[in-house]
Amino acid sequence: MTDVQTEPTSLYDRLRSAKGFVFDMDGVIYVGSRLLPGVSDLFDSLRLKDVPFVLGTNNSTATQKDFVERLAAMGVKVEADQIQTSTTVTREVLQNDPDIAEDAMVLCVGQPSIPSILQQGTRFRILAEDADPKEATVVVAGLDFDFTYQRMARAVEAIENGAKFVATNADDRLPTETGYQPGAGACIAGITVASRVTPLVVGKPEPLMMTKAAEHMGLAPADVVMVGDRLDTDILSAQRAGMMTALVLTGLTSREMLTDSEILPDFVFADLPALLQAHTGHG
Repeated sequence: MTDVQTEPTSLYDRLRSAKGFVFDMDGVIYVGSRLLPGVSDLFDSLRLKDVPFVLGTNNSTATQKDFVERLAAMGVKVEADQIQTSTTVTREVLQNDPDIAEDAMVLCVGQPSIPSILQQGTRFRILAEDADPKEATVVVAGLDFDFTYQRMARAVEAIENGAKFVATNADDRLPTETGYQPGAGACIAGITVASRVTPLVVGKPEPLMMTKAAEHMGLAPADVVMVGDRLDTDILSAQRAGMMTALVLTGLTSREMLTDSEILPDFVFADLPALLQAHTGHG
């Protein structure tokens, strides 16, 4: 782990010669409805150099279109195919699983974005809220703002009757403009404890989202830099995938937290402008 002021030349050169980037969103691009400094300048610089980038988020509560519109409202333009969410990757996982039928019945725990994304370009069927949970062959769970005991009980019943349990992500909490709120992991924990089944977790810190992002850009993970704000999800996921890692201190991680952490990034930057300086060789 190095700061830009003291980084070895070889590592610095690797950063500058990176062929692609993956950016987390919450805590890196924005916090709540507030755009963080340097986003547009960094994206413009990457575009000028023809360096592709993907915005990858564990957030399962919005579609790619939702994120495009949210960023546009902040003055940042990206295309839908540059947005990768834990739910879009979950859809790929289900499609590629030979044990899951093309027309599998899925019980969803989460926001409407989850069934919407799962059905895009697939034949998956979504179990109605009043239907028998035993009809489900897959349970997909993410952050659910309306999580109830009944929803938990239905998911548990489906799992106990043989449904495969898949979690979009297991984030314990999320940053907001005023502090933190419970993440998807809080909902998934209840289902896990009651069903006594550990889910397949798709999102960070598992490496799948990172490898899929690199694949989307047509690159090897070793040629990609992952920029995140969390050591235990963003940085760990990228390290497991074999990517270079850069931590920005605009989200959940403070510089003091690095002292006691076993997970250390290749670079630590105060914010995206500092990363841009390092990447362009200025400053």
